Amino acid sequence: MSEVFSPEWMSGFMNAWNAEPELVGPLEKISFNSTIGYGFVDEDTPRGVLVVEGGKAVSAGAYNGEELNWDLRAAPDHWQKWMTKPPGMMALGMAYTSGKLKFKVGDYAAMIKDPRMAGPFIKSFAAMGNA
Repeated sequence: MSEVFSPEWMSGFMNAWNAEPELVGPLEKISFNSTIGYGFVDEDTPRGVLVVEGGKAVSAGAYNGEELNWDLRAAPDHWQKWMTKPPGMMALGMAYTSGKLKFKVGDYAAMIKDPRMAGPFIKSFAAMGNA
């Protein structure tokens, strides 16, 4: 298995994202476009980036200074835990409020209150587990 958030891993994540109809379908309906960074809390920049257009991931790889709509950070052991056993809505809320999941860019509160985005966000963790 490739190192989490490495270019190879991000490519696998992109494929897993696109293979998940409960992720792509709802985001396609709302014309979701975003550049999403993923990384670790103790680092200045994210390690990986995923570009989503119309709900579908169109590119993925190493972060190269792209302007981000979302920048999600957590400790490596938390990422691993969530990839092994994807969290539900309650667990994600607790991870956010306890600081285990940080949004350096993006509005978690607004996103989680919008069911059109909250469900797919939860599904993205399952896709990570399949990367």
